[in-house]
Amino acid sequence: MTDDGGSYLSQLADEMEAVQLTAGETVLSHAAEMLADQKVEVWELRFLGHRLCEALRDALRVAESRGARLPEVDHEDGPDDSPAPCDGKPG
Repeated sequence: MTDDGGSYLSQLADEMEAVQLTAGETVLSHAAEMLADQKVEVWELRFLGHRLCEALRDALRVAESRGARLPEVDHEDGPDDSPAPCDGKPG
């Protein structure tokens, strides 16, 4: 990883991320079509499941990579914007 957003390596990473996300969108589109088809075979659904797992793994990798590039935020000085706990009770 590099700190310079304009470096060759950063540009290459950005391009790869774009390819991965586009591929994920394509797989998702095919998944919607296949799931609507009542005649789809079990092996086709299994293949689709594998491709969806790959696409989700890539999307999570992209999100983690992009998140790692965000600057640290100091929450000490601002209001508490943290989400409420899942139990519905205030923090």
